[in-house]
Amino acid sequence: MASETQLRAFGHKICSIAAGEFMTREEACETYKQVILNEQPELQQGAFLMAHISRGPSIVELSGAWDALDGYDTSKLKISIKGPICDIVGTGSDTLKTVNCSTPAAFIASACGLPIAKKGARLVTGVSGASDIMDILGIDLNAPLNQAEKCLEMYGICYLPGEAFLKSGWARLIKIMRFTSVLNIIGPLTCPCEQTDSIVIGGYSQEVCAQLIQVLKEIKMPSAVAPFGMSDSTEKDKGIDEFSLAGPTRVVELRDGSIQTYEVTPEDFGLKTVPISKIASSRSAYENARRILNVLKGKYDTPDADFFCMNAAAALYISDMAKSYAQGFDKAKEALASGKAFEKLERLRELQGSLQTGNIAE
Repeated sequence: MASETQLRAFGHKICSIAAGEFMTREEACETYKQVILNEQPELQQGAFLMAHISRGPSIVELSGAWDALDGYDTSKLKISIKGPICDIVGTGSDTLKTVNCSTPAAFIASACGLPIAKKGARLVTGVSGASDIMDILGIDLNAPLNQAEKCLEMYGICYLPGEAFLKSGWARLIKIMRFTSVLNIIGPLTCPCEQTDSIVIGGYSQEVCAQLIQVLKEIKMPSAVAPFGMSDSTEKDKGIDEFSLAGPTRVVELRDGSIQTYEVTPEDFGLKTVPISKIASSRSAYENARRILNVLKGKYDTPDADFFCMNAAAALYISDMAKSYAQGFDKAKEALASGKAFEKLERLRELQGSLQTGNIAE
C-alpha cells in the first residue's frame, strides 16, 4: 500500500494533469508504473486515467506510459525466426462498429507467408474483442506463452492475449475498465514478440493514428501503418480502426524513420465501395465469429472477405511482401481462396487450442 506521502503526491499529479500540466517521459513512466503495479487505490488510478485521457496525452507522455507497460508488465517471447514478423491490431473504441477484422486478417496474411504475432484483448467498448473471437473459435486464452512461441516458429502464426503476456496490470485493469484510457492507445503498441518489425495498428481517431505512429517512431519500430477508416455517408470524425471498405481511409505510415500521411480508397485495392452496413458488427460475439469462420471456410466473394483481405494486404505492404495495396490484396484473396487461411486457424488450435475445437458448430 502507498504511504500517505505517496497518496498525496499521486493526488497532486491528478490535479495538475486536470489543470493542463504535462509530464516528462520519466514522470509518465513512474506514474503509470504505480497504476500498472496497483500501488495506488483504484479510486486514484481511475481518476488519473480519466484526467489524462480527457486532457489529451502528449507523445512524450505516451512514450513514458509505454516504457512502464513494457518494463513492468510485458512478458517476452523468445523467437529464432529470421525475416519479417508483423502484428495486426487495433485500439478499439472506434465509433462505427464493424465485424472483427484484425483476427481474420492475421490468418490471411500468415497464409501468404508473413509470420504474424497477433496481439489482442477482450472487448472494452464494442461487441467483441479479438480474445472473445479467439475464445469462441477454440483458442485457449490461458495457454502458456511457450505454446505461442512454438506455434509462431512452426506455423508462422500465434495469438497473444493481453491477459497472458501482460503480467498483472493490464490483465487486472481490462477486467474492470469500461472507458477509454491511454492504455487503449499504448496497449496495442506493446511488444511481447520483440522481433516484431512491422505493425498494422488501427486508431479510433485521426489524431490517435498520428500519435501511435509518433510513439512507434520513438520506440524504434522500423515500419508501421495506422489506418482510420471512414464511410462516405458519415461525418469525417466517425470511423473505424481498420482500412475501410465503406469509404476513404486516412493512413499514417512510418518507414525507415520517416512519417507520411495519405488517403486510400477501396479502389486502391481494386475494390468497389460498399455501404458501412455490409461490414457492420453483428449483435453478438458469436455472430461475428460465425461470419469470420464462414469466410475462412469458403465464402470468399463477400464484403466481409474483401474487408478482411484489405487489412491483410496492408500487413503485406508494410512488411515489403507486396509493392502496393492492390498487389497485397490479390495475394491475400488468393491465399484465402486456397484454404490456407483456414489451415492457419487449425494450426493455431493445434498448439494453442482449448479442449474444445471451437464453440461454434462447424
